[in-house]
Amino acid sequence: MPNPIESLPENIAAVDLGSNSFHMLVARTKGGEPVLVDRLREMVQLASGLDADGRLSPESRDRAIECLRRFGQRLRHMDPSDVRAVGTNTLRAAVDAGEFLVDAERALGHSIETISGIEEARLIFLGVTRTLPGHRRRRLVVDIGGGSTELIVGEEAPLEMESLYMGCITFSRAHFGDGRLTPENWRRAELAALQELEPITERFRAIDWEEAVGASGTIRAIDGLVRTYGWSRKGITPAALGKLRETLLKAGRVGRLKLEGLNPRRRTTIAGGAAILSALFEALGIDVMRRSDGALREGLLYDFLGRIRDQDVRERGVEALADRAHVDRQQAARVKQTGLLLLAQVADGWDLGNRNARQFLSWAANLHEIGLDIAHNHYHRHGEYIVAHADLQGFSLPEQQVLATLVRSHRRKFPTEVIAALPRNWSAWTERLAMPLRLSVVLHRSRSPLPLPPIELGAAGNALDLRFPPGWLDEHPLTRADLETESACLREAGYRLSFG
Repeated sequence: MPNPIESLPENIAAVDLGSNSFHMLVARTKGGEPVLVDRLREMVQLASGLDADGRLSPESRDRAIECLRRFGQRLRHMDPSDVRAVGTNTLRAAVDAGEFLVDAERALGHSIETISGIEEARLIFLGVTRTLPGHRRRRLVVDIGGGSTELIVGEEAPLEMESLYMGCITFSRAHFGDGRLTPENWRRAELAALQELEPITERFRAIDWEEAVGASGTIRAIDGLVRTYGWSRKGITPAALGKLRETLLKAGRVGRLKLEGLNPRRRTTIAGGAAILSALFEALGIDVMRRSDGALREGLLYDFLGRIRDQDVRERGVEALADRAHVDRQQAARVKQTGLLLLAQVADGWDLGNRNARQFLSWAANLHEIGLDIAHNHYHRHGEYIVAHADLQGFSLPEQQVLATLVRSHRRKFPTEVIAALPRNWSAWTERLAMPLRLSVVLHRSRSPLPLPPIELGAAGNALDLRFPPGWLDEHPLTRADLETESACLREAGYRLSFG
């Protein structure tokens, strides 16, 4: 059996396209752990470029693309399978994110996936807990980004996670956009943050956590100011935040702020971030918060290593969702086994030979009947909706969309338009991956525990040829009828299925 450490790539990289800053980490996989060899960070402030219609300004796009070109120069020699790049809140919110990502991927030289707020929270927690020294304890982890704030409580794994639509850039624009720093607009910002926190406050207060930890730029900047000015020696405290508030309000205007040690580009966003943090301290009863040097990008590295070692959190997410929906696990296992056998026979001809194809077909087989928990009629559509909108840990938004589409595609009319709406680098791949899944579902329609005979599947272009042992289909006329129906469905989608 191969040693999982020996099978690791020599170097891996993580790129975090945050709403405020872009980060890149490159690490060697020494002894199965990431050892940092290079780090780049640029304050792009992508969220500041979102206009009222949710579109990115040309200036913000240009800043981002130029930054990614610089990152790309460092990563160009690396294999695509060794680099993972993700976008966060601003790319979730931007209506033209798809257009931007085409140019962004070209600049970086690698694919970029947008992740959900909950997935962002999970990765932040992983990055914080794996880089903090000391024994495991139950922690509240807070990350105030440019466009969102993530809250997580957990020990070795998260117990509660939340992503709220408030960040240092968006709050600074909304409440201090005219440049004035007054008690009135400060309290208005705090109240807005408290309103965002209100629905989750009791839930997070009910979990006994031992310490509060802050991650990423805003909290690190505030922690630096607290230490520079001697407002606290043990971390960020309510009293220290009060001192920061007094200092900001005394300046009266953003343009007059002179804070020692603060990055000048953070001067325009520090008030919004500090107001959010003050509201968090008030709502959750935080006495002191220590800072962490680990965050989303470190979490990406550790999650990446987990996938390579077959410790993929996505597997656990699919299993948990199947359990909640009372999926018939025996039927799912039958469909999965046959689907993988068929996939193996067409993988080379259809360029489906990578590990992702086997994973996605397995996950789709495990979840293909999930919609039955709602109703039998149109259950493939119900299943698509459930998978698309569930909090599936480990999945990027495009990956979750692909999985939902495969669930939708497993029966009845082939959803050509739904597949065409997938990101351009996923659509053709998903369309072909749906074929062995559909055929497996047809072959197991009787739900019989009896094994199928040896079956051969050939594929050339859009033509599929399914072959059974002589006489088997004559002995199974319902299967023949089902295949005739399937042949008609695929014909409408531009595929030709022959069998015999």
